Amino acid sequence: MTDFIVRPMQVEDMDEILLVQAACYSDDIPESVESLRAKLLASPLSCFVAIRHDELIAYLISLPWNSSAPPALNAPTCEIPAHVDCLYLHDLSVHPYARGTGVARALIDCFFSRCAQWQMRRSCLVAVQNSTSYWQRFGFLPATTTAEMREKLSSYPGNAEFLMREIWTQSS
Repeated sequence: MTDFIVRPMQVEDMDEILLVQAACYSDDIPESVESLRAKLLASPLSCFVAIRHDELIAYLISLPWNSSAPPALNAPTCEIPAHVDCLYLHDLSVHPYARGTGVARALIDCFFSRCAQWQMRRSCLVAVQNSTSYWQRFGFLPATTTAEMREKLSSYPGNAEFLMREIWTQSS
């Protein structure tokens, strides 16, 4: 039995989200509250938080997107592209003291459930802070990158890598 609940993210969660973000990322990665809020408002049905004892311990932000290029990091606005072909997992952050509790898995399960509900054929993300092997455990693999993709990835620090997971659905 878990001692946390997962629920949809709300704008009122932003202060606690910033605290979790600060505990998880190096100084060159955190996004502004404006950027995070813009992503939430662009797709509130695909953003989730985990709460334990009235404290936000983890969050996941995802967006319907086009797999040809991820959204730019720390952009003050976010507009869902006209053509979407994936659910893009923008950020999963678990406070260090909550790691190993199953909270990441619970949030990722919500993400994959949303992929299925929206009949997305693929999911994508940008792995940062040497996290590629972590994401490979969930079926994400390095994807071929275009010039446009490499330009977008340059807004991410370090050795950011674009990963994709194909989701095959049975045709009727």
